[in-house]
This record gives sequence, structure tokens and C-alpha cells, in this order.
Amino acid sequence: MHYVVHCVDHEGAVEKRLAHYDAHKAYLASAPVKTVISGPLLADDNETMIGSMFVLEADSKDAVIAFNAADPFHKAGLWKSVSIHPFNKRVDNR
Repeated sequence: MHYVVHCVDHEGAVEKRLAHYDAHKAYLASAPVKTVISGPLLADDNETMIGSMFVLEADSKDAVIAFNAADPFHKAGLWKSVSIHPFNKRVDNR
């Protein structure tokens, strides 16, 4: 099953994000769930990172919750809000 994880940073958290960025990337490389796609959410200036978005493949929502809880960004208190939802991935065959 696929899941979308949408995380919004606390205001003014760019420095905290950058301080934990390498640990976050290393964690993603060895995570117990498969990352389909992920990346930072950007402010309207198309540059400033303000959150994270993941599409994950996992056996259960509980596995995704555990994945998120172990992320260095989560442990550092970077995210103001996190929402996790099942996602019905479709492929456009044009």
C-alpha cells in the first residue's frame, strides 16, 4: 500500500532543517519502508524549504508512523504538523 506523508515545518525552521539534513538523508537511505518519491515543500518563493512530502510503500500505516517517528527531522522537532494518509497511486498511460 502507498501512503502520503505531508509535514509542515515550524515557522523560521530553515536553520534547524539544514542542521539535521545529512542525518535525514542518511535515514531515508536505510529506512524500513520504500520511498517512492520525496522532497522538500517550498514557500511561494520556490526556494525556501518549509516542509517535507513523501510517498511511501509500506505494509501498514503503523509502519509509516514508526518510520516518521524515527526520522531525524521529527526527533529534532522540526515539523509543526504531520499528516499521513493512504494513497491510491495511479499511473497515467498516455
